[in-house]
Amino acid sequence: MTGDASARWRRIGTLAGLSVLSGTLYFLGFAGFNQWYFAPLAFVPFAEMLRRAGTGKAAFWLGWLMGTVTHLGGYYWIPATLTKFGGFPLPLALLFDVVLCSWGGLSFGLLGWGLKRWWMAGGKPFPSLAVAVVFIEFAYPLLFPSYLANSFWQLPVVIQVCDLGGPLLLSAVVVFLSTALWLSLRWALAREPFPRLPAAVAGLLVLGTVAYGLIRLPQVDENQEHATPLRVGLVQANMGTYQKRDDPEEGHRRHLTDSLALQAEGVDLLIWPESAYVFLLPARTGSNVRPLVLQRPDVAGELHTPLLFGALRREEGGGDRPIDHNTAFLVDAAGTVQGTYDKTYLLAFGEYLPFGDTFPWLYSLSPHSGRFTPGSRLDALPFGSHRIGVLVCYEDVLPGFTRKLVRASEPDLLVNITNDAWFGETTEPEIHLALSVFRAVEHRRWLVRATNSGISALIDPAGRVVASTGLATRETLRGTVRWQHGTTLYTVLGDWPGWLALAAVAWAFYRLWRHGHLRFRRHRDERGVKVKKARQGAARNA
Repeated sequence: MTGDASARWRRIGTLAGLSVLSGTLYFLGFAGFNQWYFAPLAFVPFAEMLRRAGTGKAAFWLGWLMGTVTHLGGYYWIPATLTKFGGFPLPLALLFDVVLCSWGGLSFGLLGWGLKRWWMAGGKPFPSLAVAVVFIEFAYPLLFPSYLANSFWQLPVVIQVCDLGGPLLLSAVVVFLSTALWLSLRWALAREPFPRLPAAVAGLLVLGTVAYGLIRLPQVDENQEHATPLRVGLVQANMGTYQKRDDPEEGHRRHLTDSLALQAEGVDLLIWPESAYVFLLPARTGSNVRPLVLQRPDVAGELHTPLLFGALRREEGGGDRPIDHNTAFLVDAAGTVQGTYDKTYLLAFGEYLPFGDTFPWLYSLSPHSGRFTPGSRLDALPFGSHRIGVLVCYEDVLPGFTRKLVRASEPDLLVNITNDAWFGETTEPEIHLALSVFRAVEHRRWLVRATNSGISALIDPAGRVVASTGLATRETLRGTVRWQHGTTLYTVLGDWPGWLALAAVAWAFYRLWRHGHLRFRRHRDERGVKVKKARQGAARNA
């Protein structure tokens, strides 16, 4: 190998190493691994990689590598989930995992390409890196949406700013800090000018974020003192996904038995998780389900406490098959249904197969995937003079969807019912809990999470997990939450940092196009010159 070739491969190895390092720091800092102090460092190697990459194409592939490592590390549990619960053969599950993580990696590839083009045209890393990351988090579609901000779910003082601009605002602060750290390292190691403005802005943003948290936390706690309390009891029966299907009687028995114990302790509302009652329930509002749900001949005692629970609801449609919904039911002490909510955002490959209705043979590849129909209403469930906003399964990780529900129905309490037994004893249940924490902060409501196998929790409006269960345990959780009503800036304006980032990126691309820095413009110009010369030659010949 010649010296030039050896140097080239060393350079490629260095750039790839920086990308892998960034991806590793990202997923280790994220919820689940919970090493949050890595999150502000995640984009430092990435920025250095962009500086050294020679072209936009190289930056794209190196960014893709970073993003793919990020997703492979964070979603390590997907292949086992697909093989064990989806019925996929292992090779197909691994292929799907690679495709899914590569799709996630593509977002970082686009991030790297766009930033490199901007920097090559004279744009500055500060603030373009933070703007671009916010834009990608806002606009790029993912199966499981996530944000760099989620790394800080265990730091209440940091996440309070999310009631202003959601997780995108906190992500922006973190990437501003990352950029300033990278430029400071360039100053310390490469004797470049000290980044006075980036360091000052990043410092002010971090101090402002912490100061806002210190101010808001006492205010949120003070508001609790004037809010009406509600005693809730959560049942975590810890039934495996197949166990629930194979022995539904045992599942019902567990939920009733544990609920009777909670009822004896004194609660105002009992909550069972998603699909706790696995028998089809065609009931509607006004129906009485006491004989079906609230009592059993082999369980001593009857429930006379209002109950919120998940079940499968069937309605006859006009097509070839009935319409099944993943539904939350709220029944009063007499067993009368007060309201229902059908899950709106279905989980791909779990509750439906993409294109499965068009190509039914796809279900033969995943025999355990459901065929549910999404709901069409965002109604809160009435509880006396109050309203409960229900989020089924992973709806609580979607800030935009939760905001729509809050704006549409103005609930006084948020309840998430879910079943994370699909993912076994991995980090996924904790990640799910972590992402839901931000919904409580964004709208300053209590969030109650009732899960089948963990982690069930009570989350206060400051995003603090005040009580929780274990993972893969049968237990109950009893505590007091409070009805709260109000409006935050995030409730009103939503993801405004994302819209600002979108406008900034559109302006940047216009500038690149206007000044000829985008390759497709040069190609267009070259084709135009060729066409013009051909026409001139034809005219001369004529």
